[in-house]
Amino acid sequence: MSFILTAVIVLGCIALIAALILYFCSKKFAVQEDPRIGQVTAALPGANCGGCGFPGCSGMADALVKAADKGSLEGLNCPVGGADVMGQVADLLGIAIANSEPMVAVVRCNGSCENRPRIAAYDGLLTCSAVNACGAGETACGYGCLGCGDCVAACQFDAIHMNPETGLPEVDDEKCTSCGACVKACPRHIIELRKKGPKNRRVFVSCVNKDKGAAAMKACKAACIGCGKCEKECKFEAITIEGNLSYIDFNKCRLCKKCVEACPTKAIHAVNFPAPKPKPAAPADAPKAEETVKAQKTEERKEETV
Repeated sequence: MSFILTAVIVLGCIALIAALILYFCSKKFAVQEDPRIGQVTAALPGANCGGCGFPGCSGMADALVKAADKGSLEGLNCPVGGADVMGQVADLLGIAIANSEPMVAVVRCNGSCENRPRIAAYDGLLTCSAVNACGAGETACGYGCLGCGDCVAACQFDAIHMNPETGLPEVDDEKCTSCGACVKACPRHIIELRKKGPKNRRVFVSCVNKDKGAAAMKACKAACIGCGKCEKECKFEAITIEGNLSYIDFNKCRLCKKCVEACPTKAIHAVNFPAPKPKPAAPADAPKAEETVKAQKTEERKEETV
């Protein structure tokens, strides 16, 4: 009986000493967390998509609090929550923020099955990264979409799907949160984030092929050939050509669409614009009317001569 009692007392003393040590360590090495971090984390959408550039919403909240202590939230934005969430965060931190224009993912490839025929058959792991590692893929274009849907798998918001007819991904403007997950998932970097634009209208070059004109056209009928016609037509210096490929700066573009009309391969796309009004057809009797006027003038001259 005394042996058991001794063991209990010894274990109790050890537990007490260990508890005192842990208590001392917790006080000595305690890290005080700013209570605002928890409040900001609760205000964020909790998607943990990484589109803000930080590891999850908690990392973003920590960065926002530190930035607020410096007096500015410039450069920090939650693409999922948008302006509404950032407004709530700004109110919590007692700081003003500048309104940022909404962004949307854009697929810069028009290499559909019709424009870019298949010349090979791939039999392997059906991911874009795997196909890209093997070479050009099933077409002659080594720059365009591979059509395996890595971007679709990366999207957490069901905002991008593969079109079975064209074999290309399509973005739903209403669902896209511009988190950038699809941009990171694409091994050929054909997806980029661009401003939604007024009334969701955008103009962009739907091609990333940097081959010279003849080679690009051989690979895809709708490829940019770097001819420079769009650059010459633009009066706002929004278009530049580099590496045989034109690019439209969405910060300078005024959506005039003159470049769309000038592009000989239709590689420049205008999205969400109203359909152009058809030109009024000339009346069928117009030529006859002109002939009648000419005849009348001829008769008047004859009368004057007489």
